[in-house]
Amino acid sequence: MRRYKPLFWVTFILLVIIIAGSGYLAGYADKQHPENIKSITIYTTLPVEQVVGLAQEYEKSTNVRINFVPMSENELLTRVKLDKSKPSADMVLTSSGVLELLKQEGYLLPSSSEQTDIIPARFKEEHGYWTGVWYDPIIFAVNKDYIKSLSQLPTKWTDLAKDGNFRLGITDFLAADASANLLYAFVATNGEAQTFDFLRKIHPKIVQYAKFLSTPVRMAGMGEVDIAIAVQSESIRYVNDGFPVNIIYPEDGTAYFLTGAAVMAGNTHEAEAKPFLDWLLQDSAQATLHKNKFFFIPTNQEITAYKAYTNKNMKLFEAKPMLTPEEKKLLLDKWVQNVRLNSR
Repeated sequence: MRRYKPLFWVTFILLVIIIAGSGYLAGYADKQHPENIKSITIYTTLPVEQVVGLAQEYEKSTNVRINFVPMSENELLTRVKLDKSKPSADMVLTSSGVLELLKQEGYLLPSSSEQTDIIPARFKEEHGYWTGVWYDPIIFAVNKDYIKSLSQLPTKWTDLAKDGNFRLGITDFLAADASANLLYAFVATNGEAQTFDFLRKIHPKIVQYAKFLSTPVRMAGMGEVDIAIAVQSESIRYVNDGFPVNIIYPEDGTAYFLTGAAVMAGNTHEAEAKPFLDWLLQDSAQATLHKNKFFFIPTNQEITAYKAYTNKNMKLFEAKPMLTPEEKKLLLDKWVQNVRLNSR
């Protein structure tokens, strides 16, 4: 019997190790179970490739999972209305125009913090229902060889309407919200009659109404147009890739596409949602966007990323184009009929 005692103790110790190990692994697995990981769901109208990096970076640094649900503006508005009795989203990340409509319908929850408090008033809702996180202005991307032939640079919108044989490129207003926002901003700033008069004057000079925001800048870099009316984000990306274009900010002001975030009323993860909104206003979010070649201007003028824009003498239109989807469609239809389909 005595000779079996060592075997007994070895077996006993192994059983203890196995039981203890099983308990540890079970506890670890339980901690990693999706139900035990904090998460928030965000409806967004931003492209998947733009938000996926933000989600990955935030989860890595905070262990809070971000579930983005991409959709169009109309789909987002419809989805929120359907979810009214039991909201599925904790936040929305979309254009300021959509955020304003959601606020008016009572779908948003006021939110404030030290971070949102320092954002300039023009980039947020006055009662804290939504906060702009970054914006993308419309600029002139001018071919460098074309610049050499000029005695005076085009620095104003009125310069584009002057007589001349220069070639323009622009993204079709029907193809991208950021491009259509130029139309809405012009109407809000100058009125409908003056806006359509200007657009009719530049129409014969436009080589192509492009389908993508990047195309006009590429055309300017390739010498296919002399001046591209384009978003700054795409222009900086092409400049960084070595394309020969100069960026000019219109002296008489320009439109900008403002992206903002808001916490949904009736959400179940407010404690996780508010810190993410604050994070979007920080350098870490901008660094993530830059790493993925998205170059927007942060609304938080206190962070390092904003310093690159302090000496640009940028002037933004003061009027804010807050239109319903129906009003936007009406303006676009008028543009198509009165400008786009006109013979050159």
